[in-house]
Amino acid sequence: MAEVPRLGVLWCPHWSVAVAGARADEPVVVVHANRVVAHSVAAAADGVALGQRRREAQARCPHVRIEHHDPARDARAFDQVVQAVGAMVPRVEITEPGTLTFMARGPARYFGGETAMAAKVIHAAAVAVGHSLEAVGSLGLGVADGRFAAGIAARRAAAQGMPLVVEAGSGATFLRDLPVQLLAEVAGVSSEFVHLLHRLGLHHLGALAALPATDVSARFGPLGAFAHRVAGGGDDRLPGTHDPPSGMQVQRVFEPPVLHSDALVFVGRQLADELVATLAADGRVCTRLEVVAETEHGERSERLWYRSTGLGAAAMVERVRWQLDAWAQGGDLTAGVALLRLDPVEVRSDDGVQLGLWGGRTQADDWAVRAVARLVALVGEQQVLVPAVEGGRQPHDTYAWVPAATADLADPSERLAVQAAPWPGSLPAPSPSVVHAPGQPIAVFDAAGQPVGVSGRGAVSAAPATVHLDGSAHDVAGWAGPWPVDERWWDPARARRTARFQVLTRSGRLLLVAVERGQWWLSAEYC
Repeated sequence: MAEVPRLGVLWCPHWSVAVAGARADEPVVVVHANRVVAHSVAAAADGVALGQRRREAQARCPHVRIEHHDPARDARAFDQVVQAVGAMVPRVEITEPGTLTFMARGPARYFGGETAMAAKVIHAAAVAVGHSLEAVGSLGLGVADGRFAAGIAARRAAAQGMPLVVEAGSGATFLRDLPVQLLAEVAGVSSEFVHLLHRLGLHHLGALAALPATDVSARFGPLGAFAHRVAGGGDDRLPGTHDPPSGMQVQRVFEPPVLHSDALVFVGRQLADELVATLAADGRVCTRLEVVAETEHGERSERLWYRSTGLGAAAMVERVRWQLDAWAQGGDLTAGVALLRLDPVEVRSDDGVQLGLWGGRTQADDWAVRAVARLVALVGEQQVLVPAVEGGRQPHDTYAWVPAATADLADPSERLAVQAAPWPGSLPAPSPSVVHAPGQPIAVFDAAGQPVGVSGRGAVSAAPATVHLDGSAHDVAGWAGPWPVDERWWDPARARRTARFQVLTRSGRLLLVAVERGQWWLSAEYC
């Protein structure tokens, strides 16, 4: 077995809350797609937990402060921690905002041992975070053989409030009694695979590691072989991972130097597309990417980014943006950027996708991607937006607009995937094609010319006969409803009760209308 690298992992629990500037006793949660993705210690004391819906979190803690998930903001703030740790250890690798990894063997010799090194690193990081760290507890730093064991050690260190060093060669013993659920939480293994292990009676990492490696690989393939290897304390480099040959980096030299970040990010998109296309031609994806930017005065920003599943073009552009924004906000820039380089440090074989027999990507999709890229070049990336699913009950809440330069236009499946989380009261498929936000005021009358109303129990006063909108009356050919929605009933200031209808006019327009406090609104239209 190849030697497992000695790694240190620094982890900040609920980093998004620390970035939000929460006080030590303030209940704060960060939500994404209406689910809690981070919370403060005070919110946890009131029963808030990860994965809860926003409504449930507010029911448990009525005075909680809600913050929306902003990865760019988190990355910019985390750069201060990266700089503090990078001044003490070489080659800091950023997994995500709130988590970084570094080689521990060299720094441990310099600082007089791994325990002393861990104490100095954790102190420097805590100073960089500041007082907001009190709202989320404490930083965790773990040192162990391999990324998986070190990541688990960091989480246990955060819980106990002091660094945790796992002795070299004892990784299997350290992992033996831990639950297999950590494969999903730390190693990025799919939850379906972990559930399958549970159904097979493998509840601990030691039970999985005790199985013959050949049998696990034959039954589960490369994923099973990877899980079996890390569960036994082995090297957690994914199957097929290797260092790329030299000369694969892509770069752009600017003459004259560029001052505007939008232009740099746009060039970064071109470089990312070029790099991804080169790797795809060889059937590979990049798992570790080094982004280097230099100014004409010799100032330099160098960061190493990691994603176990591989970095696509959109993910690369996103990290370029994070790094440049943090560099600019740090006040270290005194001149324009003269060089931007993307260097794949580690690649692995691409698992690929199984194409369908029909449908899928077409020539029109390629034309659309090129047209969007052209628009971005003409008017700027902040002016060209594409839809992305956010989740919600109302039509205007379901989708949000994101910059096209940071979206994966070539593969929109993830960006437009329907959220698996339940949304009671949300509209079933298909979604309306035209959404009015805010809604347009209309009037709905019955056959006698009286306004149609809906009672608190959802009873309709009379069948809708005409809809008055756009300055004219439209006869109703058919209608369905009402579907009541009762939102934020626990907050009198923000409570909202609506009843929605689908109305088909004789002119052929299919409308989504809603009545709220006696007023009718046109919410959306189907085409």
